[in-house]
Amino acid sequence: METEPIVNRVAKSGLVTLDLEEYYHPGERVVYDLKDNLYMGLILKEKDLREFLKTHDWSQYAGKNVAITCTEDAIIPTWAYMLLTLQLQPYANMVVFGDLNALEEKLYFDAIARINPEDYRDGRVVIKGCSKVPVPTAAYVEITRILKPVVQTLMFGEPCSTVPLYKRAKA
Repeated sequence: METEPIVNRVAKSGLVTLDLEEYYHPGERVVYDLKDNLYMGLILKEKDLREFLKTHDWSQYAGKNVAITCTEDAIIPTWAYMLLTLQLQPYANMVVFGDLNALEEKLYFDAIARINPEDYRDGRVVIKGCSKVPVPTAAYVEITRILKPVVQTLMFGEPCSTVPLYKRAKA
């Protein structure tokens, strides 16, 4: 009895896999919480903040990704976050207002913005679903928004088991 050779139908399918995990920025993520700069845990004093900004060692944030926030229920003027950003920017890879989730989304959005959608024109694209690093749902939404106008088909999952999302209508 002769057996037929095993054929890798996934490899022959013409599917292109886009793995958002490949766009994960490896830099350390940290939160700078302005609560530590509040007087009595309630009030931000401009003079004290400006003195702190002059004397703090900002080089410790070199290459890091920084989310700036205030976790205390205090009124923080917008300019305070702006001053903090000005100090962090020469050192940090990324500075965002918000929590670590907002930081992760910004890192992914910047990476996705560097993807050339034309590289996927008329393609059958699978957005890989499983990853070893956390990929925010917002990143999947953004890549879908960017690729939909150019791809023939868009799927989610693994090439051997996909969830169809979009198929361009035949002209």
